[in-house]
Amino acid sequence: MKAIRRFTVRPALPAPLAPLSELARNLRWSWHTGTRELFKAVDPAQWAAAAGDPVRLLGSVPPARLAQLAGDEVFLRRLAETSDGLREYVTGARWYQEQSAERGSELPRAVAYFSPEFGITDALPQYSGGLGILAGDHLKAASDLGLPLIGVGLLYRHGYFHQSLSRDGWQQETYPVLDPNELPLTLLREADGTPSLVSIALPGGRSLRAHVWQAAVGRVPLLMLDSDVEENDTGAREVTDRLYGGGSEHRLLQEMLLGIGGIRAIRAYCRLTGHAEPEVFHTNEGHAGFLGLERIHELADQGLEFDSALEAVRAGTVFTTHTPVPAGIDRFDRELVARHFGPHAELPRIDVERILRLGMETYPGGEPNRFNMAVMGLRLGRCANGVSTLHGKVSREMFAGLWPGFDAEEVPISSVTNGVHAPTWVAPEVFRLGARQIGAQRTEDALSVGGSERWDAVAEIQDADIWELRRDLRNQLVTEVRQRLYASWRQRGAASAELGWIDDVLHPDVLTIGFARRVPSYKRLTLMLRDRDRLMELLTHPERPIQIVVAGKAHPADDGGKRLIQELVRFTDDPRVRNRIVFLPDYGMAMAQKLYPGCDVWLNNPLRPLEACGTSGMKAALNGCLNLSVLDGWWDEWFEPDFGWAIPTADGAATDDDRRDDLEAAALYDLLERRIAPRFYEQGPGGLPDRWIEMVRRTLTRLGPKVLAGRMVRDYVEQLYVPAARAHRTLGADDAIELAAWKSRVRAAWPRVAVDHVEASATGATAELGATLSLRVRVHLGELTPDDVEVQSIAGRVDPEDVIADARPLPLKAVGGPDAEGRRLYEGPLALDRTGPFGYTVRILPAHRLLASGAELGLVAVPSEGTGEAAGVLLR
Repeated sequence: MKAIRRFTVRPALPAPLAPLSELARNLRWSWHTGTRELFKAVDPAQWAAAAGDPVRLLGSVPPARLAQLAGDEVFLRRLAETSDGLREYVTGARWYQEQSAERGSELPRAVAYFSPEFGITDALPQYSGGLGILAGDHLKAASDLGLPLIGVGLLYRHGYFHQSLSRDGWQQETYPVLDPNELPLTLLREADGTPSLVSIALPGGRSLRAHVWQAAVGRVPLLMLDSDVEENDTGAREVTDRLYGGGSEHRLLQEMLLGIGGIRAIRAYCRLTGHAEPEVFHTNEGHAGFLGLERIHELADQGLEFDSALEAVRAGTVFTTHTPVPAGIDRFDRELVARHFGPHAELPRIDVERILRLGMETYPGGEPNRFNMAVMGLRLGRCANGVSTLHGKVSREMFAGLWPGFDAEEVPISSVTNGVHAPTWVAPEVFRLGARQIGAQRTEDALSVGGSERWDAVAEIQDADIWELRRDLRNQLVTEVRQRLYASWRQRGAASAELGWIDDVLHPDVLTIGFARRVPSYKRLTLMLRDRDRLMELLTHPERPIQIVVAGKAHPADDGGKRLIQELVRFTDDPRVRNRIVFLPDYGMAMAQKLYPGCDVWLNNPLRPLEACGTSGMKAALNGCLNLSVLDGWWDEWFEPDFGWAIPTADGAATDDDRRDDLEAAALYDLLERRIAPRFYEQGPGGLPDRWIEMVRRTLTRLGPKVLAGRMVRDYVEQLYVPAARAHRTLGADDAIELAAWKSRVRAAWPRVAVDHVEASATGATAELGATLSLRVRVHLGELTPDDVEVQSIAGRVDPEDVIADARPLPLKAVGGPDAEGRRLYEGPLALDRTGPFGYTVRILPAHRLLASGAELGLVAVPSEGTGEAAGVLLR
């Protein structure tokens, strides 16, 4: 019979074991080996049955075992040490506190970090892929560094789906039912003990209410909003049912709850706990963009006009874009958004048209009737960034329409290259080897803090120890693969009697290649199958075989991705190769933590430049796995032939997609056959693959410090959080009013701003290297004054189309007042400091002390044809 009500019965821990509850509910255990080993010692069999989840473990340990442990002095000492270690970790001074002591109030008092998904641990399954894992690593690294950050997300009652395969290899989805009371969460409660409730208004007088659950991620609180509450009607209760599920309105409501409800959850949390109010609000991808509207609404309640409130909100907002393709951005129909805002729904103090203007694609190439969440994020954020150097460039090109008149390189989107949380992703065996060879504290510092001097210590580890470690990790992966493959085939309907072949799948001494990620078409899951005969030869080579482990999920609505999985699965089912290539369903964090360390080579072959960053290769690298990748994402900026291989691409060739795939697949086969496999199997005088081991060592010493999430979070602090906090403090109400009024005046006057005439006279007889030109520019400023603008010269080398490369802007000076026709004269020198084709032009930009950049307004005036001698100068 089915229960009419479900609830959780928690065990009563004996008093001496009470610290176990606190340890289980702080997710630091998910990356702290000592805490996990403590829980394993509680009951090894139950620990395995609980899949390494301490909350589940404590709910299943027999009372007799708990009573035994309560009298075990050795265990109690170990428990006290671990509990004290957590307390010191949570309260002690770390990097951020040291920086605060040196720099005073320059650092933000707190940062709010919003993301639609967080990958902390499999015990809290609230992620689908790289975006969530990155967000989880961001929180963990912030905790390690002592950054006062508050995470904000949604609590999905079904999480993301579990993946299995049908007999013919088609992806099938099932959704778990998650009870928050069985997760490492606590409910945010008011002072009287009642659950804190966040509410947003819906059309038709309805409301969407949500409880706020808290997860402790080390020092960092993660607030997760849950709409499955009794106060909601059926439709509202289902808003947080699934991650990335439902249609457009469902997604819109999720994103309204995340952004608007998330701000209200932070206000409640800070009120109830005394946590410092955030000065910086970081929007991790566009899903949470509505947080800016709620903050504008808060200021409107305080009497600030919309434009002034917008400036105040922008000052402290950071927006990170993660997608290099427009199709990856959430976009909604204009009317759908309009229906959910305004007097009869949410944010009644804000005119709906003002809200719509923030997200509409009102630029060349956009769809004027579409509300774009990334566009709103950029318009609401003073600071914006991509997640690798190449992705920053791609993002500037993709969003250049928002800054018309500016070259793509001047679009105000910077980049902070992603990193990964080493304590989460480095295998315990790797840590133990480091601890044995160079000391536990030195190894822990290298993983958490970074610094090349710490990673240089890897050079002290002997070749034999590295190779023994690599074989041990490979052997563990072989065991894991066989277990998972057996379970998968049983799910597909196979009988045990027909699965004896699985005992021979993979071998611990064979070169092992890993490929695991989401399965959109641009990641090219099946590129390796372009020439199946050649792949079979590589897999079955008599002297230098390779073996490949593949995993990945397609979105439930992506039949194209499911067909790619089915195509690969059918190949792996072939008896001729099934002992050398496998597909493992239900890719998640637990599988990844075995897969990255166990592989020798990590394969990544997206269509360049469509991989924003691609952090899976970073996690592999931290375990001594070498990267084999297209020069995309992070590999494009950090690749060196000393520690990996670059797959040649045909992205610049005039080829169709099939031809391009053929060329790049052939290049992949060539690398595997001629360079990678021979180096792996080649033995030096001592019987070890010396050259391979040296590449492993260089991967660790050169890449290790770069790929850390600690480095990434420090970059965010220095490059984005500190400037945003400074702007937030600078732009008080009076300054916000001033800036908004100035922008309104400049926009209205700009159509009458123009470059009237440009002339140049050489101070020397000829235009030779080292000579100086004197520029004279006459401009019309209309109703504006010289204080409202900056007139610049732009000079540099020119290409055959007269486009200026590596341009350098220099301000020109105003000379005197306006002439009889209202024109103003600007002058300045132009040094001819480079040989070859050299050109210059001039432009007028808005200028104000409170602007983040001259491009902020997207306004520029440049010479039109016939305005003077603004032509190129050829230097000899």
